[in-house]
Amino acid sequence: MNQSLYSHIQSNKLKTYLLIFGFIAFISAVFYLLGIYFGSTRGYFIAGMFISLVSGVGSYFFSDKIVLAMNNAKPADKKEWFDYYTVAENISIAAGVPMPKLYVIVDDAPNAFATGRDPKHAIVAATTGLLTRLDRSDIEGVVAHEMAHVKNYDILLMSIVTVLVGTIAYTIDFLTRSMIWGGMRDSDNNRSSGPLGAIIFILLIIITPIIASLIQFAVSRRREYLADATGVLFTRNPSGLADALKKISDYPRGMRTASTATAHLYISNPFKKNGRRGEWLMNLFSTHPPIEDRIRLLKSM
Repeated sequence: MNQSLYSHIQSNKLKTYLLIFGFIAFISAVFYLLGIYFGSTRGYFIAGMFISLVSGVGSYFFSDKIVLAMNNAKPADKKEWFDYYTVAENISIAAGVPMPKLYVIVDDAPNAFATGRDPKHAIVAATTGLLTRLDRSDIEGVVAHEMAHVKNYDILLMSIVTVLVGTIAYTIDFLTRSMIWGGMRDSDNNRSSGPLGAIIFILLIIITPIIASLIQFAVSRRREYLADATGVLFTRNPSGLADALKKISDYPRGMRTASTATAHLYISNPFKKNGRRGEWLMNLFSTHPPIEDRIRLLKSM
């Protein structure tokens, strides 16, 4: 298991650098193709390179602050959330990592996530719903799961994905506005790039968000199973996390503060499904594995 964890950590570090470089190349290519549509490939390529470099490098150093701001997380008061603090202290000792900074999100839906670029700069955030609705052993299981993400360097990879996916979303918005206003200018000035440029432009608007979703999907599912197993190693109590996941899953409403850019960070999908129809399809494309499968594996330990 130790060798497996070590390999996973090394793999996460490598994936992080590959993701940043791949993102820079992808956004630069998108803007280059956008330049074909507007007849200014060099200018748009330089703009794309600049935006992707700033976003890629900035995501490494400031992703945790961006994620906390996006989720309206506030520092947790030790007196108010005593169990939260003492559980985190105990788990950090068991995991052999520094005590993370603890944050609270005011939201009735029980959920939690971890962020940061390494164990020395780690943050664990939990909703008020989780801290008030779950008992201490359940909270211990959730915190152990999040600390597993810290130890495995999942936090670096997933936090960077959040910022990069957000950048892609802004790029799509820019492309759409460019098509509306730029297309009007092309019509006025009679400098349209022709049908090929228009086809490329429309394909970019369709394909780019799909690629963003695939990035989230590709780096999310396996890490949840591994974090569940690693968290149990810290607590020696698989029923604690299993019970927590059941209570989180049974809560009827989704989070008010969650966004699609940060959904993959949470221990459970923060958006609730409306009924059972089409659930198999949603599970197929969800960033999280089914709760039922995770609970079944935990109970088999």
